[in-house]
Amino acid sequence: MQLISVKIDKPDDTNFVFGQTHFIKSVEDIHEALVGAVPSIRFGLAFCEASGKCLVRWSGTDSAMVELAQKNAMAIGAGHSFILFLGDGFYPLNVLNTLKMVPEVCRIFCATANPTEVILAETGQGRAVLGVVDGLRPTSIEGDDDILWRKGLLRQIGYKL
Repeated sequence: MQLISVKIDKPDDTNFVFGQTHFIKSVEDIHEALVGAVPSIRFGLAFCEASGKCLVRWSGTDSAMVELAQKNAMAIGAGHSFILFLGDGFYPLNVLNTLKMVPEVCRIFCATANPTEVILAETGQGRAVLGVVDGLRPTSIEGDDDILWRKGLLRQIGYKL
């Protein structure tokens, strides 16, 4: 067995969700759930099929996001994993609960715009996701000024009153 790390290749501000699901039907069900939850959502989805032809199955409403999803799914190559890239102006916060409610979705590893690495174990059979490195390591504890900044930002962008 080998441990490997695959860096998610994406533009800096692009948000994505990485998870695990269990059935080829997931591609259509995730697509339908997203467009039902957020009208006019722009996204690209790719799913690593774990049996049969073992293809990267895909769907989406934005060709650039679909291409990102396909490229990253091929690089990760772990059976039954999926990666969803969101177009500008769409955020994991808007779709995370919807994704979790799709019956085939087993787990969400991360939902972020941070630099991310997927940690994999590779055997003769295939690859397994062990976890993710989401962003950077903390440098210190937030102080009073940092708390004010955080609270101000959340109100500025409309997530708190």
